[in-house]
Amino acid sequence: MQYCSTRGGVRGWDFRDVLFSGYAPDGGMFMPESLPPLSPDTLRSWKGLSYTKVVVEVASLFVRPQLIPRDDLEVLVAEALSGFSVPEVVRIARLKGGLSILELFHGDTLAFKDLAMTCTVRFLSYFLQKESRRATVLVGTSGDTGGSAIQSAKGLPGLDVMVVYPRGRITPVQEKHMTSCLEDNVHVFAADGSSDDIDRPLRRLFADQELVKSHGLMSLNSVNWSRVMIQLAHFIYAYLELSGLKRDEAGTALPELPELEVVVPTGGAGNIAAGFIVKQMGLPLKLVAMVNSNDIVHRTVTSGDFSMAADVTRTLAPAIDIQDPYNMERVFWLLLGRDSTKVKTMMEEFQRSHRHSLPENHRRLVLYCNCISRQVSSSSGESRFDL
Repeated sequence: MQYCSTRGGVRGWDFRDVLFSGYAPDGGMFMPESLPPLSPDTLRSWKGLSYTKVVVEVASLFVRPQLIPRDDLEVLVAEALSGFSVPEVVRIARLKGGLSILELFHGDTLAFKDLAMTCTVRFLSYFLQKESRRATVLVGTSGDTGGSAIQSAKGLPGLDVMVVYPRGRITPVQEKHMTSCLEDNVHVFAADGSSDDIDRPLRRLFADQELVKSHGLMSLNSVNWSRVMIQLAHFIYAYLELSGLKRDEAGTALPELPELEVVVPTGGAGNIAAGFIVKQMGLPLKLVAMVNSNDIVHRTVTSGDFSMAADVTRTLAPAIDIQDPYNMERVFWLLLGRDSTKVKTMMEEFQRSHRHSLPENHRRLVLYCNCISRQVSSSSGESRFDL
């Protein structure tokens, strides 16, 4: 399992290299050079596994045992997920009409990001201790990520965490999660502007490879592949529990895998990108992205208008008040058949002008991949579209 940049400038990196990076040196996002398939037999063999064990199985597909042996991986994941408020880590609430909610908020900061963050930080600490070195984490946050990163990494030796949040644009609870931490390795700053305004200078910092190497800079945003990798397990676990999938029994003819519809709140598009990745691996999902009035992802898949609005609109859901859904670069890379040249051209244009219009052949490709179905708007300004 090796990794490459979506913009083509880097190939052949391993999980440890990617873990300790943010953006790739060419400004792209790291992705596996090839995605391991999820066969029906594999999925049926995982039926009945706990969430923690599903995370281990998923991580073992992307992390070579020479880097983290299987026994160590099981210990790291179990320790990372041991502090959640329910024994099963995540909980499924079954509603009427066949609807269910996968509760991902039982971590310390009540954000779903606690799940991937705690595992990613454990992986970091594992390598730092083995190598007797330090790293500095830079986090720009729209609300949830900063508190989750601080809670997961506070007090850990060898790891300094620097978090920047948009002043006046996050909830009081989110702000207190960050500013009330008094650990020596945690440093929190408020900045004027939106979370997108914060991300731009951070991206420039990660583009300076001399600075990155000399200060051991890395990211814990969903730019980091490890965050997205753990989020793959959310969708697989939900599918195993809710799709009606049957375990294989000797001599029994099993039907085709059923499809499951999953609704995903979408801001930076890390979680919806994870869902799209597992769909590419063979999980039969219908993905529904929910956005608020910061609807760049919605406009992209319905009209090809991948452009930022003049300002980020402040809503009651500040964690998804984002106009630069950077993980869409991973989705584009997959949709365009891993064509790094096309991805590099479109993303550099977007970063330069904050707008890009998908050409007609790209929009047809999105339609072909079943990425558009319908839109439903509410009086609150929320929109729904299907991937």
